[in-house]
Amino acid sequence: MRGLTQQQVIESRALHGDNSLTPPKRESLWRQLAEKFTDPLIIILLAAMSLSLVVAVYQFVTGEESASIFLEPLGIFVAVMLAIGVGFWFEQSANRKFNILNQETQKQPVSVLRDGNYQSVPQHDIVVGDIVLLDTGDEIPADGTLLEAVALCVNESVLTGEPMARKTTDPQHFDPDATYPSNQLLRGTTIADGHATIEVSRVGDHTEYGKVYRGAQIDNNVKTPLNRQLERLSLLITRASYAIAALIIVGRIAMFFSQGLTDLPTAEIWRYALNTIMLAITIIVVAVPEGLPMAVSLSLALSMRRMLTTNNLVRKMHACETMGATTVICTDKTGTLTQNQMSVGPTFIPSLVDEPSELLRQSIAVNSTANLDFSGENIKSLGNPTEAALLIWLHAQNIDYREVRANASIINQSPFSTEKKYMATIVATDSPDRNLLLMKGAPEIVATHCKTLLADEKIEDLAGENLVKIKAQLSDYQSRAMRTLGFAFKYISPTDVAFDESGRLLSDDLTMLGVVGIHDPIRAEVPEAINSCQLAGIQVKIVTGDTPLTAIEIARQIGLWTTADGEENQITGPAFQQLTDEQALAALPKLKIISRARPTDKARLVQLLQSQGHIVAVTGDGTNDAPALNAAHIGLSMGDGTTVAKQASAITITDNSFLSINRAVLWGRSLYQNIQRFILFQLTINVAACLTVLIGAFLGTESPLTVTQMLWVNLIMDTFAAMALASLPPDERVMRDTPRDAKANIISRPMGLRIVAVGLTFVVLLTTLLHIFKVNEISSLQQILVGNFGLVGRQTGELSAYELSLFFTIFVLLQFWNMFNAKAFASHRSAFAKLAQSKSFLGIAAVILVGQIVIVNLGGPMFNTVALAADDWLIIVAATAVVLLFGEVVRLVRK
Repeated sequence: MRGLTQQQVIESRALHGDNSLTPPKRESLWRQLAEKFTDPLIIILLAAMSLSLVVAVYQFVTGEESASIFLEPLGIFVAVMLAIGVGFWFEQSANRKFNILNQETQKQPVSVLRDGNYQSVPQHDIVVGDIVLLDTGDEIPADGTLLEAVALCVNESVLTGEPMARKTTDPQHFDPDATYPSNQLLRGTTIADGHATIEVSRVGDHTEYGKVYRGAQIDNNVKTPLNRQLERLSLLITRASYAIAALIIVGRIAMFFSQGLTDLPTAEIWRYALNTIMLAITIIVVAVPEGLPMAVSLSLALSMRRMLTTNNLVRKMHACETMGATTVICTDKTGTLTQNQMSVGPTFIPSLVDEPSELLRQSIAVNSTANLDFSGENIKSLGNPTEAALLIWLHAQNIDYREVRANASIINQSPFSTEKKYMATIVATDSPDRNLLLMKGAPEIVATHCKTLLADEKIEDLAGENLVKIKAQLSDYQSRAMRTLGFAFKYISPTDVAFDESGRLLSDDLTMLGVVGIHDPIRAEVPEAINSCQLAGIQVKIVTGDTPLTAIEIARQIGLWTTADGEENQITGPAFQQLTDEQALAALPKLKIISRARPTDKARLVQLLQSQGHIVAVTGDGTNDAPALNAAHIGLSMGDGTTVAKQASAITITDNSFLSINRAVLWGRSLYQNIQRFILFQLTINVAACLTVLIGAFLGTESPLTVTQMLWVNLIMDTFAAMALASLPPDERVMRDTPRDAKANIISRPMGLRIVAVGLTFVVLLTTLLHIFKVNEISSLQQILVGNFGLVGRQTGELSAYELSLFFTIFVLLQFWNMFNAKAFASHRSAFAKLAQSKSFLGIAAVILVGQIVIVNLGGPMFNTVALAADDWLIIVAATAVVLLFGEVVRLVRK
């Protein structure tokens, strides 16, 4: 087989299409926008505005008012549309980021045969006619017909509900009752056992999976623990806002009677009543933190998009926030801590050092499922990296494994499994009276099936000095963090039964062929990443199938193991299994390494840690890791891992590096901190706005903030501020903090004190300003600065448009500078730190400031404002900047 040529690939794609799936049809943008108007508060506000418009029409028709009477209801309409439109745009922006992530999930690499060479291509690049190689744990990328199958069992539950379906190329063993033909593999199903080669017959939407496809999409509507926490907070604030709104109505009614407004014309009374209702509703709109869910979604979308640039493909949305609360990381060794670039090291059996014997060639080339990609300048490994290293070693000896494999006739095969720790293959020989049984696996396991040893072309007993020599050499390799593999063989009769039903080898009289040491150096960045996690209060535990000596040596090289560590800091899988839960729990605080671990050991470790209240992250790349990945709070699969592992995980580490895991923790903690900053900012405004309007109602003055003005404030809070604070870059300093308590209230004690203190301070300042405006007619802002008003107090208490404009601008600018203080919250730095890296924040701050200037100077009757002089703007900006200056002084003193 040579597979398709590049020209045939192009022709097939033109004729049958590519392997992409058409995404599910979504609601149109117009329908999504229309849903924004179904919010009860928006409906009530628009209804009240409509009634206000009716009153305005009546007054205009009767000649009581000029056409300017329509500007106020028009302003309310514009403000509502602006708030809805901007919020809708931000949500669509978040959705686009999620869609980008969804597209990444369809770029899984697939091993194919093209132009006679094995190579890796993205899943969507598969075409009809491609020859695809599949191994245990792989997801089948397209529908195809079996060309080769070895001990093949497929999980078809995604299509049929049947978890185990036997597949074969032999028509005599076809299952007549099977839902799909026994020689057909279907897209979306998974290789549960064995390995196979298929020729693709259908791709994309034409596959069986494509016909029922609903999209394995990243769900950006999942309710995370943080979402539920924020919902409880929103409910509390909502109830408080309803209470304040009721008090405002009471206050306005009292003012209506106390000021003798009952003599007003009927239209004015209606206008007063409608204005009171809209004011109360607007208070609820402003106070209810509907921006919180959007802030979370925006933060998650931005974090997920940016985490992709740091080699973290987030597959489940909750992973972003939960990763920041991680207290323990259970990591495997190969590929995560090490480079996963295996190379064969020194060996001690002569047959492995010199020209490889025919037995050894077959044992490496035939008793293997790996392949090599020779299409590029450098040889790439396809499949198990340990097996691939052996194939590369053969290639270095000028031996083409493909020729050896093509000339071998495989009769039966028992694939490698973590439980058995070996792989065995039966190959036909030139003699019809005997077959060759080849075995490869962990040397101590292989040795238990052997009685003799092949050394210098002589068969010797595997005992005495030979056994001592092998054990000593194994110990030496393992102490140098080398992975070891043993090889064995036996000639058997064609009638002999070599395996039981589970694939276990029945023979125990094989001849040991040799042992090889394979070295996989640690990644250069891992020691620093491990140290960073430990400084962040995160425990790191190595869980590996390697020997204790190998695991300890790797732990020593990365800085996890020191000379002070002893037996209580490491344990083997079998020994761990013998411990009771009570004994295991007692050992966990000091435990750093579990070697010779099995899948059940890893899953049990996760469950025990969780029972102690830990937030556990687990790394894994194999099908056997799926139970632990599922059980963990955060499953981290490797980019070159099996599909089963990826499906069980929440995040895929595309470069397999522990440093990327470290970055995921950084992003998770920064995400949570940004959300806290938004809550701090919003609740401070809530306190200031609600109490100021409430006090104004009971003082007998008209509302200092109109409906349109408050809707603009709401737009600042719920949309612009959410985007600004959610877009802040991660701060490395969060890695110096201990993990947060996942059950703690999102409003910490320092946050609560600051919300109350700053909010009440703003209320006092604004109420004082209202009092000054009430008793003095202000014609110039300088009058307030020098305290020389020179005018008699007004009896009505009505505020001029100039005074209302001053009040509105001062209120917004106080919040504007407080947004900078919120940015610096918990960072232990100045608000001006890292501004160059916060371009989105600065851009949105500029939009708020420019928007305020435009609304005040050009809003006119629509926003109940008049243009302010340049001197007024300079004074307001400078005076309100004291908020930021005070925050800087406080941060400096604390530092």
